[in-house]
Amino acid sequence: MSTADPQFDGVYGPYTINEQDRREVQRYRIALLISGLAMSGGVLHCWALGGSWAWLWLLPLTAGIGLALKWIHIYLRPLHRALQLFWLLGCVGWGVLLITAGPADALATLAGRPLWILAIGPLFAALAGIGFKEFFCFQRPEAIGLTLLLPLALLGRLVGLLSDESGLVLVGVAGLLLVVLALRKFGIEAAADVGDKSVFAYLDGQLPAGTS
Repeated sequence: MSTADPQFDGVYGPYTINEQDRREVQRYRIALLISGLAMSGGVLHCWALGGSWAWLWLLPLTAGIGLALKWIHIYLRPLHRALQLFWLLGCVGWGVLLITAGPADALATLAGRPLWILAIGPLFAALAGIGFKEFFCFQRPEAIGLTLLLPLALLGRLVGLLSDESGLVLVGVAGLLLVVLALRKFGIEAAADVGDKSVFAYLDGQLPAGTS
């Protein structure tokens, strides 16, 4: 532990934010930014150039979400694992769609057969989960916007309440909100994203139940 590492009083005792914590937080924020830029870029690509090559934006999007879920700090391990499972299922769903329809026709197939949303939707459910965590912890309006717009876009398209264009607009707005969320996070201390490490230690069984 460096002498410069700040110490905090947690619910179950003191804890320190060290260099590894700061690196993980920085990587988490960068991963969120990459995800937001990729989602926004994919939507803009569809509008400007069509969907034939827009699938390439899935590569940084899925990687960014996966890395964000690697470095995110969530007290409840089952919830953390559930979001990672959603990410994995969504990646598999996209893979099946790309293989079945072919990369150039994948997005057109998704638009023409909305039931594919059931396969690729878990990826965006994982991202919405990140947004919910951010809103729960920081009450950022862009976080709740991200959390609500993604399921609204996907479910609305799935049940036929939204057109392709309307759904794409909502996904694009969600991507921009994610960019805003990520950029704003670079201005706050790492300790805010890490949370109370004494709670993590307690939940992991590293602290006795009677610790105060």
